[in-house]
This record gives sequence, structure tokens and C-alpha cells, in this order.
Amino acid sequence: MGTVVDDAASVEFHAFFERHYAELARLAHMLTGEADAADDLAADALLALWHRWDRVRAADHPVAYARGVVAHLARTRIRAAVRERRRITLFWSQRESRTEIPDVPGAVDVQEALRRLPFRKRACVVLRHAFDLSEKDTALALGISVGTVKSQTSKGMAELKRLLGTDGAAVRMPVGALPAGGAGGRDR
Repeated sequence: MGTVVDDAASVEFHAFFERHYAELARLAHMLTGEADAADDLAADALLALWHRWDRVRAADHPVAYARGVVAHLARTRIRAAVRERRRITLFWSQRESRTEIPDVPGAVDVQEALRRLPFRKRACVVLRHAFDLSEKDTALALGISVGTVKSQTSKGMAELKRLLGTDGAAVRMPVGALPAGGAGGRDR
């Protein structure tokens, strides 16, 4: 059971919600360009307003305050999306470009050869060459020493060359052979 003041505040907030929710959702949609996010942003803004309802209802222009909260949440959402796009762009810009026509038989051959390697050699080769991790990052991922990564990668690549019959030529992971698709294995 709430007090009379709590009940009055609740009724007042409910009326405010009913009057302004649609407007706040439209504002969020116009600011973000995302129809799906608009309702969520308006709801989040109104939840924030409810938590500060004593301050909001005492303000000279509660609707202006609510619009400011929506604008702040929209700006935060847009900034997060921009940061995420930058991270994705950075990640993919470091990958080798993909070929137009994947070498499906080559990918199948590499996958079959990889399956024949013992797990540790396979893991080292895949992390170093397909995921382009450094020796240190590979060691951390597998919980082994950098020296072990070096030896297992070297032995694994030699065994892959033998299995694939590449006569000492560099084994390249064909696009689609592994989830990451690239080749390389630089030390960083």
C-alpha cells in the first residue's frame, strides 16, 4: 500500500506517459532512424523519468526534460553503433581480401588434411594462419608456451605440406577452408 503522495505521483506519471509516449517514440525514431529502437528508447527514457519523477514533475517543462532524456539516449545509442562499426571495419580491414570464386576443392582438401593432424598441431596452425593470431596470443589461447606454439605450428605446417603434396611450397588456407578464411600468421 502506497501513501497518498505515492498514489498521486503514480497517477500523474501514468497520465504523463499516456500523453507523451507516442511523441517521445517519434522523436527517438527521427533521431536514430531506427523504428525498432524508437519504442525501446522511449520506454527507457520514461523509466528514467519515473525514477526521478519528483524532480521531473517539479521542473518548469517536464516534456522538455523528457525530450532531453530521449535525445541523450539516442545519442548514446548512435555513438555505440558508430564504435561497433569502427571495430568491425578495423577487424575486416586486417583480413586478406576474399577471392570472387572460392576454391572449394582446395578448401575440402585443407579441411581433410587438418582433421588428420593431432589436436595441438591443428589448433596452432589454425590459430596462427587462419585466425592470424600472434605466437603469444596463440599460446595464451591454448594455455601453452610460445616455444610450444612455434614448434607445433612448424611441425603442423610441415605435415600439412606433406599431406597436401605441396613440395615445400607455402600452404595457404583457401577461403572457406576455415571460419576466419584468411592466411598469414604474422607475429605481433
